[in-house]
Amino acid sequence: MNIRNLMAVCIAAMMLFACKTNEDNNMNTLNLTKEWDKTFPKSEKVNHNKVTFHNRYGIELAADMYVPKDAAGKLPAIAVSGPFGAVKEQSSGLYAQHMAERGFITVAFDPSFTGESGGEPRRMASPDINTEDFLAAVDFLSANEMVDPERIGIIGICGFGGMAVNAAALDPRIKATVASTMYDMSKINVEGYFASEDTPAQRMEKRKALSAQRTLDFKSGSYKRAGGVVDPLPEDAPWFVKDYHSYYKTSRGFHERSGNSTDGWNVIGCQSFMNQPLLAWASEIENPVLLIHGERAHSRYFSEYAFEKMTGRHVEGVSAKEGNKELMIIPGASHVDLYDDVAGLIPYDKIESFFRDNLK
Repeated sequence: MNIRNLMAVCIAAMMLFACKTNEDNNMNTLNLTKEWDKTFPKSEKVNHNKVTFHNRYGIELAADMYVPKDAAGKLPAIAVSGPFGAVKEQSSGLYAQHMAERGFITVAFDPSFTGESGGEPRRMASPDINTEDFLAAVDFLSANEMVDPERIGIIGICGFGGMAVNAAALDPRIKATVASTMYDMSKINVEGYFASEDTPAQRMEKRKALSAQRTLDFKSGSYKRAGGVVDPLPEDAPWFVKDYHSYYKTSRGFHERSGNSTDGWNVIGCQSFMNQPLLAWASEIENPVLLIHGERAHSRYFSEYAFEKMTGRHVEGVSAKEGNKELMIIPGASHVDLYDDVAGLIPYDKIESFFRDNLK
């Protein structure tokens, strides 16, 4: 596989694409699934129900709310979303349920344009709107009678780790932030994987391709999808593409509403990330942030970059702490190992202690 084809596989695998609006149901009225259709078993320790709330763009967001069965008084709360291109029935719901078992009220939400949430055209992405989705979740939790509005945190997984850090830089109501197996969607769109497309000429070629696709989409009246995680796997697919495939394309993590499991993002879905750096103001985040990443993850450099942006300290491959900002490297873990409990490597005890220490 030559480098051009390799990058095409990688980009398809990391969900930079998706959507045909004419074939989708109208999303002005949400249709919420009533049965349990998660990729993980339901816990008997928490109560679960569907909730909705709107963001400042008027988009109605769908979420799963998890409440400890022994809840009493006003509790600390956590909003969870991600990975990028996934739905709340996958990783974010799992994290939310685990944290509810540990005494937090949690919501796992589908971002705008995806899953059961509203917004058209479907499966678009936006650094502004998707950051706003986190702030809207904080709005919802702040007004909930079971929640202490002074004790609200957020968890962003994969590409929504970058959105979570951006939200923390915007909103001091967010008292603590966890970004797990983080992707910086601005950096990946600008530079490509491992800075392999990081020249002005290469960026201009991407801009030309996206602009040409916009013209084609307008003429056709639909939005071209470029596919989710590649399937079937090429024999020479990079190991991290195989890592994604083992989750999104198997019974382990497949979900029919997940773009990564099916046909992905709109081809032009990530265009605006190229000119809008998510971590531009990360150094001004006053409240605590915990970055968690796998030692073997191809994406580890995104968390290392975020730690450096927040603290000014460069680290590679090791855990580090500077003030109230922490980078935790999980030995032996890949990127997808932090999506679910298969490898048993998600540090729930650490996440719990981080929020208990900082949501008080």
